[in-house]
Amino acid sequence: MQNKRGISQALSPGQAGVSLRRATVFDVFGLSQVLVRSVTRLCEADYGNQPDKIAAWTANKDPQSVRNWIISSTQIWLAERNGNVAAVGGLRAPAEISLLYVDPGHAGQGVGAALLSRLEAELATSGAPVAHLMSTRTALGFYRRYGWVAAGEPADWNGMPQFPLRKSLHPPG
Repeated sequence: MQNKRGISQALSPGQAGVSLRRATVFDVFGLSQVLVRSVTRLCEADYGNQPDKIAAWTANKDPQSVRNWIISSTQIWLAERNGNVAAVGGLRAPAEISLLYVDPGHAGQGVGAALLSRLEAELATSGAPVAHLMSTRTALGFYRRYGWVAAGEPADWNGMPQFPLRKSLHPPG
């Protein structure tokens, strides 16, 4: 009985079939598709359906740009479900989550939370005491649910606010 309960908890609907790993250059097309779909279908609160803002936001989300991220010093991670890219995350030294986008078909299913947890763990393992990121309006509530707090005033990026957030990577003890 106890084993069954443990297995069912480990494979809850939000986590079933999700694997997390570093991206490779062989993933660039799937990563690019998720990035663009996430922006265009989930982030309307940020760009207000204005084509110029969508174009600016997605300009560097093409396969070649994503390939350049992977071969540079940026760590690109992905969450896969059933062999498909479900979310994309990025880390930049020394302690920044540079991106976290979830495919609309996987939103609200725990994929983003699993990838966020992995990115935070990677930063903690590297010795960073505090992580930083810039959030969109769309993702602000998501990050706050996972312990991220304001780290200053919003900044403007192409007419869209970005909210600086931080999180301690060491639990209170």
